[in-house]
Amino acid sequence: MKKKIFKIINYIIFLSLGIALLFYVSKGQNIHRIINDIENANYYWITLAFIAGILGHLFRAIRWNMLINSLGYKTNTLTTFYAVVIGYFANLAFPRIGEITRCGVISKQNKIPLNSVIGTVVAERVFDTICLIVIMFFVIIFQLSFLGDFALKYMIHPISHKFINNRNFALLAILIAIAFFSGIFFLYKLLLPKFRKLTFFYKLKRLYIGFVQGIKSIGNVKSLKLFFLQTILLWTAYTIVSYFCFQSIQQLSHLTVIDALTLTAIGSIGFIIPVPGGIGSYHAVIILTMVELYKIKQGLATSFAYLSHSSQTLLIIVLGSVSLFLIFLTSKKNKTE
Repeated sequence: MKKKIFKIINYIIFLSLGIALLFYVSKGQNIHRIINDIENANYYWITLAFIAGILGHLFRAIRWNMLINSLGYKTNTLTTFYAVVIGYFANLAFPRIGEITRCGVISKQNKIPLNSVIGTVVAERVFDTICLIVIMFFVIIFQLSFLGDFALKYMIHPISHKFINNRNFALLAILIAIAFFSGIFFLYKLLLPKFRKLTFFYKLKRLYIGFVQGIKSIGNVKSLKLFFLQTILLWTAYTIVSYFCFQSIQQLSHLTVIDALTLTAIGSIGFIIPVPGGIGSYHAVIILTMVELYKIKQGLATSFAYLSHSSQTLLIIVLGSVSLFLIFLTSKKNKTE
């Protein structure tokens, strides 16, 4: 009961944070103009963005299949695709639950141990994080003059001023870090013998083995070249989604594919904050980037953020709902057989 109450409170807090961020970025904006921009958008390009989004999810499903198959389990692409979009659908309601949800779908449909499936998702996420870092590196190289000033203004200068102008702050930060890691180390040494006797430790150990197995699965995929190709294709699809959304608003049609890649990479930061569906946090990051990096007017940047986020959210709602229904039918059919 306490866990449920805690989860509800946690959800309300982060939902409130998302809504607060949404109100903050929309504050002072002409809402009627934003609605007008969205209504007058070219929905031919939005339709193409839908198709690119679907392809991105499909490429992710194919790549995930390769990881699962490398563990010796058989899955089909359609079921994995359903699981991927159901996971995204679940994230709209409860942040971070989508990963467990899609693992649960695959585990139940294909009779695969849950910890092994979770391991493949961990491997996938670790790999995607590395990919994001690589993409950010190339984005900085391609747009050094733009991003250099942006990074200096919002990242390097604020941090350096904190440490240079306030030695006590810097010293306190170092001491806290040392105390934190020392405390973790001593607690680990002190409590490990007692912890080993608990049933929970055994379950945690099994989960850890599944994680390790999943991470190793990248090296065990049948074709690493195909795995990397699917990765390139899915990031390309996500980039094209942003590019097509640019084209849907006439005043933004001058922005390039490289600009779309930049926005896709930086926009991913907006989903780190665990708010439902990235609401508010995604908008804030996108608007800040477009205004400061590309000197787009804030009202226009706000219109783009709303249009791109709402269109892809609508896609997830439709795909997720259909996938849930089809998974239900498949499960019912398997039971009768």
